[in-house]
Amino acid sequence: MTNLSDRCEHFSCPERSVSPAVYILLYVCSAAVVLLTMCGNLLIIISVLYFKQLHTPTNILVFSLAVSDFFAGALLMPPMLIWIIESCWIFGKIFCIVFWFIGAFITVLSTYNITLIAVDRYLALSHPFLYMNRVSVRITCIIITFYWCVVVTYITALLYFNGNFKDSVTCPGECFLFLNEVWSVIDLVYSLIFPLSVIIILYSRVFLIAKKHATAIRELNNHTQPQTQKITSHSMKSERKAAKVLGILVSVFLACLLPYFIYSFLCKVIEIQREIFQTLSIVLLVNSTINPFIYALFYPWFRRCIKLIITLQIFQRDSALINVLS
Repeated sequence: MTNLSDRCEHFSCPERSVSPAVYILLYVCSAAVVLLTMCGNLLIIISVLYFKQLHTPTNILVFSLAVSDFFAGALLMPPMLIWIIESCWIFGKIFCIVFWFIGAFITVLSTYNITLIAVDRYLALSHPFLYMNRVSVRITCIIITFYWCVVVTYITALLYFNGNFKDSVTCPGECFLFLNEVWSVIDLVYSLIFPLSVIIILYSRVFLIAKKHATAIRELNNHTQPQTQKITSHSMKSERKAAKVLGILVSVFLACLLPYFIYSFLCKVIEIQREIFQTLSIVLLVNSTINPFIYALFYPWFRRCIKLIITLQIFQRDSALINVLS
């Protein structure tokens, strides 16, 4: 959530200074980014939902992240890009509140999606037998439903207790909501410090465990391997690869998230510049565009799923049982 001091003064929307051709080009490029974000994440959503082989706890978490990224592209990117192009908020006060409710919800939701992915990888690598026996698709779905409800409750309380639902004051032509000092600290801890600490601690452990696995795999490969050792080696390599890919996903997310949060929480000591704030907001949202490319680059199964979806082979009989992991 954005934390801004109440400084409106006498704001008026500046006149547009770009030529009509550039103006149209900006809207075309914005529409392309929005469509790319929505289509890329929709491919992930369809893949995980449709293909039976992908119904795993880890992929359910990836599905939840893709859903939040899809809504970021569908609901947040268009008004934010229009706000930047027009240099003025043209949607009114009510939609401003709705916009920040959705924005805060999706941002916090994405952060905790990433946190749960870190927990999932840690359990899979550090306690593989416990993970296989206790962590199921059903339990993962229950956890996801629970924290979606928790996030909705938290964001509602955040906006309500700061008066943004009843007597919110916004600058004319602007769309900023305000937090008091107490809720600023609560939001900082809940939205950033706690999940970030969990992510850093668990992924530090994950990479140490992955390093031990790599050493174990080399030792196995130096000897004649029975079939059980080959299976173990393959399983360990798969878990390490998954941890590596999701580690890249986490790193990209944090690189996009941290500048936005740092700048937002510095507003008590510096004056917020709208252009800088909007730029950092777009960087945060563009993370939702990047994620599908990370999957396409590192996951062969996702590329196979894209091919099956685009060529409409998913409409063939029993196509949901196609082996996309081989």
